Amino acid sequence: MENLSEDRIIKDRLEKLEKLRKLKIDPYPNRWEKDRTIIHDAITAYDDSNESANSKQLCISGRIIAKRAMGKIIFFDIKDQSGKIQLHYKEEESEINKDFLDLIDIGDIVGVEGHLFRTRRGELTLDLHDIVILTKAIRPLPDKWSGLKDNEIRYRQRYLDLISNEESLEIAVKRSKAISSVRNFMNNRGFLEVETPILVDIPAGGRAIPFSTYHESLEKDLFLRIATELHLKKLIVGGIEKVYEIGRLFRNEGIDHDHNPEFTTMESYEAYEDYNTVMRMVEDLVSYVSIEVNGTTKINISDDLTIDLAPPWQRLDLRKAIIDNTGIDFLKFKNNNDLANEMKNKGFVADQNEAWGILLDRLISQGVEPKLIKPTFLLDYPIEMSPLAKLKPGSKDVVERFEAFVLGHELANAFTELNDPIDQRNRFLEQEKQRKNLGDKEADRLDEDFLISIEHGMPPTGGLGIGIDRLIMLITAQDQIREVLLFPQLRSKK
Repeated sequence: MENLSEDRIIKDRLEKLEKLRKLKIDPYPNRWEKDRTIIHDAITAYDDSNESANSKQLCISGRIIAKRAMGKIIFFDIKDQSGKIQLHYKEEESEINKDFLDLIDIGDIVGVEGHLFRTRRGELTLDLHDIVILTKAIRPLPDKWSGLKDNEIRYRQRYLDLISNEESLEIAVKRSKAISSVRNFMNNRGFLEVETPILVDIPAGGRAIPFSTYHESLEKDLFLRIATELHLKKLIVGGIEKVYEIGRLFRNEGIDHDHNPEFTTMESYEAYEDYNTVMRMVEDLVSYVSIEVNGTTKINISDDLTIDLAPPWQRLDLRKAIIDNTGIDFLKFKNNNDLANEMKNKGFVADQNEAWGILLDRLISQGVEPKLIKPTFLLDYPIEMSPLAKLKPGSKDVVERFEAFVLGHELANAFTELNDPIDQRNRFLEQEKQRKNLGDKEADRLDEDFLISIEHGMPPTGGLGIGIDRLIMLITAQDQIREVLLFPQLRSKK
């Protein structure tokens, strides 16, 4: 019945479209030749104490989202990106033909002229002097009162979600502001923004299964990048001492509340610094973005939970955090069989066929991360989990790496970058061995061109990767990544 009803609505609107054409009215004009005022500005400029100023003729354009007829009086609600306002039409006081208004439907985009006044109920309203159709909508909008409740439709037809859901539009706006804030923060610190290739010969620089493609002209396989890291480090070698990139990465992985196969990150590298400098920068960056977007460092998650992003953030040693939360000391279980068995003994999911570093990562995900609610840095990871990070001075097992967590979600990952080309080559070879012997499809890959670059000398460097989508989730208090992506990946429609 629902589809049949929509079919009838479409048929009715097509008939109205034909009537407009017969009246020599173009239902899709190229432009509107008026000095347009956005609704927000019109509302904020209204002065209850100055009636003469309020008699000014205003020109507003937007989408009709409601229509209420009461005899010879018609009320419309019109919406643009900045807000919405009520329109008022009274047949006996207007030169507008009521028959023409009958051809206007909810969803149509119109241009209107009139002056503002307050109704007896105190609602600010535009008294309609003229109205033109700028776009005739053929399909109906979601019902105003029930709204767009089906998440599948919301994500697949995001334009309907933006029209009917003010929160979705607000998140989209905040995302744009947040990315601009990140860019401003980095630029103000003297970092140079660059762009690096998305199509690469070797998908290295992280743990991931890549997407592959084929270049017809070059006659070779290529991959969508899984990280921007190695190209950015080449620029550090080249003498650009502070560099960053905001861009899309692509990983052939599952989809859940935290993951989407394509996602946005900001990666940065700063020569002559280590992960301590980067740690302080992350605190400053996240709090700066929150203030720029929300006006405060405090995020209200629920009625009984508010978190504060202001520095300093909590710092926890990884090994101690694992022991405190799981009872397992990873230094006592140095092969995958022993670690997997101990994890199972403690009630955690584990597979002894997986590499030791993967098992430890699973242990952290299950036993530690969910408890990291307030902003926290986990410090100093085993070398097996961090093939691109530099060893802590005096250690053969632990590298200078941190991950940042808020509300149980990973937000950022950072290293003191490995710049010893011989050590780096050996670690890449170990990763290749894991892929071959353990079937670890996500293991990092040896990139000979990158190794050649750092053989020319890369200075001590602090590197950072921060998830932009996760950052937006945080500052908009969302727990689903699809809420902060305008067009998330979805299964094909059946």
